[in-house]
Amino acid sequence: MDCYFHSAVPSVAVCRHCSKAICATCRDGRDLCPSCRLDERMKARAAASRELTGARRTIEPGALAPISAETRGLLALGYPLWPLAALALLGPRRAPAVQRQAVQALAFNFGSAGLYFSLGALANIPLLGLSAFPLLAMIVPIWLVASVVYAFKVWNGDDVRVPLVSDWLDEREAKTRANSAY
Repeated sequence: MDCYFHSAVPSVAVCRHCSKAICATCRDGRDLCPSCRLDERMKARAAASRELTGARRTIEPGALAPISAETRGLLALGYPLWPLAALALLGPRRAPAVQRQAVQALAFNFGSAGLYFSLGALANIPLLGLSAFPLLAMIVPIWLVASVVYAFKVWNGDDVRVPLVSDWLDEREAKTRANSAY
């Protein structure tokens, strides 16, 4: 019988977990195939990640799923169109997940606009402007792709984590919880 991972290589063992035939190259000391070893490492990494970020993150993945489709649509459109994110903040009964996504959408849009205008100002400075022009041209397509990706994630009910903004919001929530504990 040939190895599952290498054609025309004879197998010497069977994986303990999945029962695939494996050759001497694929076999490890525990008789696991490469895919089962990778699966173990991925599960260990996910468990460690949950353990590290569990105390910091208050909104569970899929927290937007129970929220109505209209609100999720409004939040999703808030990433490419910031006034809709501001409108989502004005709702009478806003859940913490809705408020967080609306603030993230606003911060994402205003941060992108601030970066665009600062690179535009830098592009007008002689000699430094030569390095800013290519970056200035890339800001709008990157913003467009990122806003569409974030919008689809929100529409599907996933918790979006905008790199700098989410960390800032996590710190703000931690300070609010610490102040309310006293």
